[in-house]
Amino acid sequence: MNEGLELYWDSTYAIVVMLQQTYPDLSPEDVGLIQLAHLVESLPGFQDDPALVTDRILLDIQTEWTEETL
Repeated sequence: MNEGLELYWDSTYAIVVMLQQTYPDLSPEDVGLIQLAHLVESLPGFQDDPALVTDRILLDIQTEWTEETL
């Protein structure tokens, strides 16, 4: 995987790539926002403050993830 990569909430595309690599069997449509936040926070290299996340950020990540899996 991408060793040394630091992920922050605004790293939407990099987060999506890591989600696809880390959870290849998960479909973004089946993941709720709370679960998505936990998945992102558990990614290797995630460095941001979990308290900074908003629904808008999570929806952006989920939308990008959905588009990338089509």
